[in-house]
Amino acid sequence: MISVENPFRPTAGATPPEVIGRAGLLDEFEYGLQLGSGAPGLLSIFTGARGIGKTVMLGAAHDLAREHGWAVVSETATGAFMGRIGEKMRRLAEELGDGPDPRRRVTGVTVAGFGVTTQLSPERQVDWRELGENLLRLLDERGTGLLITVDEIHAADRAELAQLAANVQHFIQDRLPIALIFAGLPSAVSDLLNEGVATFLRRADKTDLHAAAIRDVEKSFTETFGKAGITIAPELIHQAAVATGGYPFLIQLVGYFLWREAENHDGSLSSATVDRAIAAATRRNERVVIEAALATASGKDLEFLHAMAVDEGPSTVGDIVQRTGSRPTLVAKYRTRLLAAGLIESTGHGKVAFAIPGLGQYLRKNPL
Repeated sequence: MISVENPFRPTAGATPPEVIGRAGLLDEFEYGLQLGSGAPGLLSIFTGARGIGKTVMLGAAHDLAREHGWAVVSETATGAFMGRIGEKMRRLAEELGDGPDPRRRVTGVTVAGFGVTTQLSPERQVDWRELGENLLRLLDERGTGLLITVDEIHAADRAELAQLAANVQHFIQDRLPIALIFAGLPSAVSDLLNEGVATFLRRADKTDLHAAAIRDVEKSFTETFGKAGITIAPELIHQAAVATGGYPFLIQLVGYFLWREAENHDGSLSSATVDRAIAAATRRNERVVIEAALATASGKDLEFLHAMAVDEGPSTVGDIVQRTGSRPTLVAKYRTRLLAAGLIESTGHGKVAFAIPGLGQYLRKNPL
């Protein structure tokens, strides 16, 4: 009987029992929290494929900020996120100040004067900046600051991002205690920075998250199951670790289903139960990550992806042209689309690979 609760949390953004292979990535950020306004680590961007742990890193940054007494405003870059950030800042300012403004009214779909349109009007931009300045000065008086995090910036309205970046730059110039961390898909983030939407963001500390080393996953699994008294042979630990590909979401999935199998088999895991756990994790990853990622793919997108799935490793653009019978210019167009969607990644000149673990296997099991 296992007396310890299952520690694995295979849900998007949930805090895992251990953040594997991420040691040191937030050291500069934590140092910046101590130094305050203008410290390099307080302006960061995390990029990486779906399921690589970007949202988890944002959560770790939230925890560090709160430990240092900083306030945290967390948003996802869906429409009107600037308005939502403004409303949260207003509430924080009220908590720190003298309470709500009696003149403030909330009517219809307007929140604290910040409309739900995709962009703030020039007047509202001024209000937003003044509100931010007031809050940051209140926090500065208390020796703390404000962390703003924005997830999934690949889906953001460019004008809103430019507004946020311009305001944060203004706060930094005024030596106010502000930190800003973005997270998004690599290709889209690169396009954003190259477009000059927010030039000063090029100075951000950009970290491209990669899969954890399999040996680190093995070590984590060994320690986690060992502490709970779960019996599993080293070769089965290795099999389970390899099945994760080092991707944080799959690490959580495989660990979760291994633990469930152990609970049903008196704390012992055999070859058959490990196989079942890996199969269950694979199916869940296909439903939650892969099928969701493919939901908006066009017929031509899928044709491109299936042409890639013929290869076990990276594919050359030349082979995709040959297999699809499409013109090179058309293949180049869909290559760009799929890179931006985070479904594939460039692995060298003229070569691409799947960016999501298990995508190639899924396509091979589900032909056109």
